Amino acid sequence: MEAVFLDSETLGDDVDFDGMRAAVDSLVCHPRTAPSDLAERLAGFDVVISNKVVIGREHLQALDSVPGLICVAATGTNNIDLQACADQKVTVSNARAYGTDSVAQHALGLMLALSSRLPDYQTAVRRGDWQQAAQFCLLDYPVRELAGLTLGIVGYGTLGQRVARLGEAFGMRVMIAERPGRQDTREGRVALDELLPQADVLSLHCPLTEQTRNLLGAQQIARMKPDALLINTARGGLVDETALADALRGGRLGGAGFDVLTEEPPRQGNVLLDPDIPNLIVTPHTAWASREARQRICDQVAENIRAWRDGVPMRVV
Repeated sequence: MEAVFLDSETLGDDVDFDGMRAAVDSLVCHPRTAPSDLAERLAGFDVVISNKVVIGREHLQALDSVPGLICVAATGTNNIDLQACADQKVTVSNARAYGTDSVAQHALGLMLALSSRLPDYQTAVRRGDWQQAAQFCLLDYPVRELAGLTLGIVGYGTLGQRVARLGEAFGMRVMIAERPGRQDTREGRVALDELLPQADVLSLHCPLTEQTRNLLGAQQIARMKPDALLINTARGGLVDETALADALRGGRLGGAGFDVLTEEPPRQGNVLLDPDIPNLIVTPHTAWASREARQRICDQVAENIRAWRDGVPMRVV
């Protein structure tokens, strides 16, 4: 049984691939795969591992023999044409809950940095403002405590639940939005439109689907408190980035912390990378990237391969 990893570089060079190698007879690793190389690199393999390489219907149809298993080295599977895989009886498995602690601490880190105005005060010190101050401290930027604030959670899966618990540990009151697109509202949840004007901090943890694309546009952002914080460690397409930039520049939103953008990497630029946007932190999709989390992905991919070989596939999408 032969396997190919199309973009092994995405997991870094400090993790152990031995489990994956032991699960197959041979494993070929490509640091990255360009679209022009994909057809050649898919041919002849029983197992394909991909983190972000897009595999569409046209790629599978071009093969003399399709792989039996595609392992997504991530939770999101929007880079795989799942219907095409189902049509050609290709099993697709993913990795799950590997980065819960890593992403949750990143989301809380963004909340803490924004509410304490850490980037602004760091810049002020480097600029020499503190050195020239008339008193012992600077009070140029308002600092808020998380305790007593309302934390709104959109996407109450494993990640959303962990962030909610961490928020409660800081003394925050948690409100949970009903799943986008659901017609009825379950007990303990509120409609997003009802949640928006109540949340002091809104944290996104839902997948990117047709129901959630541009979930927060100009109209939704306008319903939020003018001093509210928006945290996105999920997917870039959940938020209208231009509307967010306009709201921050216009003082209609208190701040935002984003670990994701609509296009990654942002080679064509992005409005959220403009340097004049106040109280905005953008990190380069690193919320998931603790070494521990990346090793869990490797271990789960190995488990998925072994389970499929044994005829009892697991984590099937």
